[in-house]
Amino acid sequence: MNKYELAVVLNAKIEDEERAAALEKVKNYITRFGGTITNVDEWGKKRLAYEIQKMKEGYYYFIQFDAEPTAPVEIENRVRIMENVIRYLCVKQEA
Repeated sequence: MNKYELAVVLNAKIEDEERAAALEKVKNYITRFGGTITNVDEWGKKRLAYEIQKMKEGYYYFIQFDAEPTAPVEIENRVRIMENVIRYLCVKQEA
């Protein structure tokens, strides 16, 4: 099992319920592919470094999880096509 961190930026223009549902969907993908979530860090609404899809702000979430080496690819493939996800990045953490 490796340690990973998934950074997700969600659309700031959506309702709180939609945002919570999108975050829950990301968490479900992690557990579906054998991951164990160790921490979810919510940074809240932040200004983006540059405009993305005519948006200047996004909600930032950082999810730490343990998973097999094949899981991040599967998770990224699912998160990539989610409508409310502006940006995402999954990185392996050094032990």
